[in-house]
Amino acid sequence: MTGEALILGIDFGGTKVAIGLADRAGSLLVTRRLDTDAQAGAEQVVSRALAAARKLLADEGAADNLVAIGVVSPGIVLEDRILLAPNVPGWEELRLRELVADEFGGVPIEVGTDAKAAALAEWRWGALADTDPAVFLSLGTGIAAAVLVGGRLLAGANGAAGEIGYNLLSPQDTDGFASGAAPLEEAVGGRGLGGRASVLLGRPVTAGELFGLARENAQAKELVGAALDELSMHVANLAIALDPQRVAVGGGLVRSADILLPALRERLARAVPFPPELVSAKFDQDASLLGAIAIALDA
Repeated sequence: MTGEALILGIDFGGTKVAIGLADRAGSLLVTRRLDTDAQAGAEQVVSRALAAARKLLADEGAADNLVAIGVVSPGIVLEDRILLAPNVPGWEELRLRELVADEFGGVPIEVGTDAKAAALAEWRWGALADTDPAVFLSLGTGIAAAVLVGGRLLAGANGAAGEIGYNLLSPQDTDGFASGAAPLEEAVGGRGLGGRASVLLGRPVTAGELFGLARENAQAKELVGAALDELSMHVANLAIALDPQRVAVGGGLVRSADILLPALRERLARAVPFPPELVSAKFDQDASLLGAIAIALDA
């Protein structure tokens, strides 16, 4: 990689951290992954990730070629804290840009929300190219959407546009966020599904395993069916409100696209006056990492 300008991307997720080096065209050249180990707290996640990034640069002889760094995380990343990111203890108290700058002083750093950055990557290089408006739907540990209009991300007044994990499920959800709840995320996000599946089946089960079990286990199938009924209603309502040309679905749950996407397509076809095209995200598990690269390039 001698002489080649490189961009470092770091994607902090609910269960894993992805680190990658890319060229100016957005092509990932090398990647590394490590577990978040969320219950051990936020600071150890960041320190281990930055150490792994530094080692990656050293292993590739790329430290002198680093021209920009992009870092993405769940939630709204501010200078002194991160809002709407409750899945890792202590995450909301992090000064993420400052921590990265302490490790990589002098290199331009851009930080942002993972789902929004992933949407930008899909629009620039992937499944949302040449579409307007476009929606990226992130289905993983958390649930979020990102909207692009004319190729520009819709941020919202507080950077919280598309945080559909806080959608209410019924008129009885009178408090929602005020009570510390994220109703839709708890109902259909990977962590919530895995927790309910573990109770139902009497052993630890991840959301990904649950979708696999749903092909042959009646209890698992019923749980997945109820979750997809709930999720598809919210996706249809989003499509009615925004009238997007295309919706790309990414995140960990898209590994079960053969179950997930048909349920969403059926609801869109029945409920939406002008149903958008529904596709899998091109980059699958690398969308947010490439999003980190994209926001660094933009900056």
